[in-house]
Amino acid sequence: MYNTPKLSVVGAGPGDPELITIKAVKALKSAKVVLYDALINRELLEYAPQAEHVFVGKRKDKHRYSQDEINELIVKNALEKGHVVRLKGGDPFVFGRGSEEITYARSKGLETEVVSGITSSVAVPANVGIPLTQRGTSESFWVITGTTSQRKLSNDVRLAAQSTATVVILMGMSRIAEIAEVFSRFGKEDTPVGIIQNGTTVNEKAGFGTIRNIVEVVKNKKLTAPAIIVIGEVVKEANALQQVFHNVKSIPEQTKFIDADAV
Repeated sequence: MYNTPKLSVVGAGPGDPELITIKAVKALKSAKVVLYDALINRELLEYAPQAEHVFVGKRKDKHRYSQDEINELIVKNALEKGHVVRLKGGDPFVFGRGSEEITYARSKGLETEVVSGITSSVAVPANVGIPLTQRGTSESFWVITGTTSQRKLSNDVRLAAQSTATVVILMGMSRIAEIAEVFSRFGKEDTPVGIIQNGTTVNEKAGFGTIRNIVEVVKNKKLTAPAIIVIGEVVKEANALQQVFHNVKSIPEQTKFIDADAV
């Protein structure tokens, strides 16, 4: 099918192997080499039994390959073997550096395509019943990286904290205290927060609280990366919290929410 060296940058979705697109599966079935990341579900590699599988994952402070080395691997394998699939968690154009890989491959004469994936920023909250927008509650949402390329908290967190939008933060667990401090500075201490670790997978776990107590919730529930942080009134719609509220109707709503993580 592919007569020229080609790179397909493919989104693997948020973790559940069923949350992958048909187009992504077709790309995997035609691949000669699959370069895959740490957060992809390994079951997806079964769609490419004919291909060589190469792990190039990067986790916090543990990089098997630098980005430059990954770029070189893409080109080398495409020139030698044909179709290379770069399989990346979520959507490759949402904090996935997919555009950098596409740009580099094109500069070396490779044919390229992007296969969008279901982004964890939307799918993970949805999986626990949190709508990012809701009529009368939230008209928009921000998706922000918790840590910039300079290893600092994004300045956009400060801007988002001043809005009424739902705020979704990826790669922010190591900075949860900083994030809470920023929101507190703008009078958002009672704003609901949900944190979902390993979302959409069998290892999923979550904790709920408010800006005021979320650092303690994280500590008590031993929540770690990879996790999605959702901040906003829509967090009250979470499945787990709805069950708590249903069973404790006599308690004022705000009190119920603050105590939900202890149930």
